[in-house]
Amino acid sequence: MRWLALCCTPEAPVGDADALAWLALSFTPRVTRLEEAVLAEVSASLRLFRGARALRLRLQAGAAQAGLALGATAWAPTALGALALARCPEAPPRGPFTERLDALPLHALSAAQAHHAMLARLGCRSLGELRRLPRAPLARRFGPGLLTALDQAYGDLPEAHDWLTLPDRFEARLELPWRVEHAPVLLNFAETLLRQLCAFLSARHAGVRALRLAWQHDAMRARDVAGSGELTVATADTTRDLTRLTRLLGEHLARTTLAAPAGEISLSAEQLLPLQELSGGLLPGSADEQEHTTTHALLERLSVRLGPAHVRQGRLREDHRLDRMQDWQPWPCPPAPAAPAVRPPPGPQPTWLVDPPLPLRCDAREQPLFAGPLTRISGPHRIETGWWQGGGLQTRDYFVYRSAARGLLWVYHERFPDPATARASGWFLHGVFA
Repeated sequence: MRWLALCCTPEAPVGDADALAWLALSFTPRVTRLEEAVLAEVSASLRLFRGARALRLRLQAGAAQAGLALGATAWAPTALGALALARCPEAPPRGPFTERLDALPLHALSAAQAHHAMLARLGCRSLGELRRLPRAPLARRFGPGLLTALDQAYGDLPEAHDWLTLPDRFEARLELPWRVEHAPVLLNFAETLLRQLCAFLSARHAGVRALRLAWQHDAMRARDVAGSGELTVATADTTRDLTRLTRLLGEHLARTTLAAPAGEISLSAEQLLPLQELSGGLLPGSADEQEHTTTHALLERLSVRLGPAHVRQGRLREDHRLDRMQDWQPWPCPPAPAAPAVRPPPGPQPTWLVDPPLPLRCDAREQPLFAGPLTRISGPHRIETGWWQGGGLQTRDYFVYRSAARGLLWVYHERFPDPATARASGWFLHGVFA
């Protein structure tokens, strides 16, 4: 067997150890928690990741991407042996495994650390000296647990472990060390839960489009205040980027007011979506992917700052009327449900629709005018539809015109206007192109 022990730095939050265990599950299914460390048995994964060094570097890169502070690491044929070596970074990095363990102090093994005072009086300072003591008297004085742990660390007895498994959905909670009165302060504690989420998503090879942050109000709140509050953060595409999620959550919290002090927060992501992994490029970095991600992150922050009504996204709809073939929704739109493919429009669609359409004047040649003469670019596109709805039958010819002052315009001409509502001219401005 080949065990890799992973330890977080001493100043890391408590939840980082769980996140590190989830991250290790993306490299091997044989992961367990042993005291303060995460142990991963990776003998079956070494060939897949091209050796022990490459696997360790990949895991360190994944921990850095998830914002986890990875501390000491150690390799060993046994789990307890790897944990003992990780606790003593000053141990010799090379040499036979037995000799390296023999040189470790007693605190490297928890079972020996419990009897450190008595063993020190016996003149025993290292695991090697402890191992050379007579076994029968050692078992009578300190119990069989010490010998069992010692034999398991050296590989003389088999080890039994409870393997970790990933839950179907992510949900984590954190009790705050003090009562928080301002919502932006919650981001400092939510980052711990976000790191756990990103590690969980990495093990699932998935991402999220929405996550929910909830908080419990203090028990001493006013009677008219609810016991909890929450907000939902939506992203434009599937992601598990810690920096992006942290910034977006911070934008939402900056515009949130707590009704009462909060004493506990929780983070959940119920719907996990597969995240497509892109192949590496020949040159460092991927310009297309970086530009795509940067644009989405910018639009997400603008949507929070300006309001969802001011940042919109267009989607095609199935309709015969040209002005009903697109629908603008607040950014980011929720994922579209599985449905038959929508046919593309027969011509260009304007960025903004003029509602209601603006009547236009005509010149002597009966051509439309808008801030001066117009130049026809394309058209006509003739439609005769809409009789089944209250809007009435549409009998129109659509054109794209260019205005020297206003740019590209979407204009239509009514072929058979209703005499009761007929205007002086049958030309209307119906849209403007960006």
